[in-house]
Amino acid sequence: MSLSANEYLKRILLAPVYDVAVKTDLVKLDKLSANLGNEVWLKREDQQVVKSFKLRGAYNKLASLSDKQLQAGVVAVSAGNHAQGVAYSARMKKIQATIVMPETTPDIKVDAVRSFGGEYANVILFGTSFDQAKDEALRLAKVHGYTMVAPFDDEDVIVGQGTIGRELLEQNPNIDTLFIAVGGGGLAAGISVFLKQLKPDLKIIAIESDESACLQAALEAGEPVPLASVGIFADGVAVKTIGTEPFRLLQEYVDEVITVNTDEICAAIKDIFDDTRVIAEPAGALSIAGMHKYLQQNPMQGHTFGGILCGANINFHTLRYVSERCELGEQKEAVFAVKIPEHAGAFKQFCELLGGRIITEFNYRFATDREAHIFVGVKLRGGRAEFKQLTETLAVHDYQCFDLSENEMAKLHVRYMVGGRPASLQNEHIFSFEFPEYPGALMKFLNTLGETWNITLFHYRNHGAAAGLVLCGFEIPPEQRENFNQHLDALDYQYTEQTVNPAYKFFLSDVNGILANK
Repeated sequence: MSLSANEYLKRILLAPVYDVAVKTDLVKLDKLSANLGNEVWLKREDQQVVKSFKLRGAYNKLASLSDKQLQAGVVAVSAGNHAQGVAYSARMKKIQATIVMPETTPDIKVDAVRSFGGEYANVILFGTSFDQAKDEALRLAKVHGYTMVAPFDDEDVIVGQGTIGRELLEQNPNIDTLFIAVGGGGLAAGISVFLKQLKPDLKIIAIESDESACLQAALEAGEPVPLASVGIFADGVAVKTIGTEPFRLLQEYVDEVITVNTDEICAAIKDIFDDTRVIAEPAGALSIAGMHKYLQQNPMQGHTFGGILCGANINFHTLRYVSERCELGEQKEAVFAVKIPEHAGAFKQFCELLGGRIITEFNYRFATDREAHIFVGVKLRGGRAEFKQLTETLAVHDYQCFDLSENEMAKLHVRYMVGGRPASLQNEHIFSFEFPEYPGALMKFLNTLGETWNITLFHYRNHGAAAGLVLCGFEIPPEQRENFNQHLDALDYQYTEQTVNPAYKFFLSDVNGILANK
């Protein structure tokens, strides 16, 4: 039987998390407050020794175990912050913890777990996915009698995370709207079940990445349901299925759910940095991204907003990607494609029509003597309204524009590939893949797909995640498509066909016969 709300309240008040955790600062973001017209307060969970809130729940779980359970040891499966929290807690309790992590986990995270746990943490790398690592952890628990320390679907873990709500109420009881990131739901569940009992008029907004909106899916279905896939950018909330107990609580205590995209998350990381000089991980910036989205949908001023920087364990190499995308998220930049006639003076005329705007990107290569296709980025002072005005001006002068600001393939791959296109290639099909970052992943791909069908295009990008992002083209005769699909299934990589993507058609193909008819 689940804990009652009152029992959660009591346990949160008595939780022994401060044996290892610190009462983190609640800081006012002055610049952001001025920009948004509302007071914005940010709970700094990056101040925990493991740089995330996960320490609270992990330690509270260990503190609830019997001496017999502690002596037997614990096991956890995680590729990130939860693993670090369990490892550090085990070290403080002087018990053995086995941490199972996928083989694809970046070395920086594996090393961090070993560092925090010291001699008390045994790290096992197993499988190429979280599910495979989880199965191994469950097997070890059964064989050795370990207690499983779940990352979110556990009452004691939820209680530990709920201590953040206790601190928030003490630090600023005037917060009227609180934004909380949701992955598995343990953080939001613990905070909301505590605060809603003491301050029922407080509005709680759950924020999800649009690539892993498992709470939204569960609310629509009336029960936790697995997502077909999750995105890899905000890996701290990349959860396929909301926890059963968190969902029970969130159904009752969360007022609204908002999803945000990658660009909006990157913009929020920049917002936090501008005010604090702290670099949040993508999941850690969700609350601020959601705050922006909420105000776009519900313009208001004079309110007191709270958010939680729930983690700052960002891979350094991710920063170039964040920098690349943040101004798109702030609507201070737009990227678009434009056709211009291929004659003397056309380029100059186009640039004049940009009206002195700063050009952030300009990609062009000669294709035919009739027209040029250009990938352009421009700075905006007036957001999307300014961009609309610009495209209308260009249209008056017979320039055909295509907005690519929301086209993920264009932003991730095509902008770096503008140029050559085949004049005679037939039956080309384009796919985006998520490549697991482990030795042999490329060879598996080539052995499965690259020997039967001609590869016509290949572009790879990685932004510090456990998976690389690949754009690949194949020459597939119609009569072989069913066979190709079977090989795709055998490969078992996440993929999306992009053959109809306008960015591909515009820059990388000759579907309109531009070259063939020159």
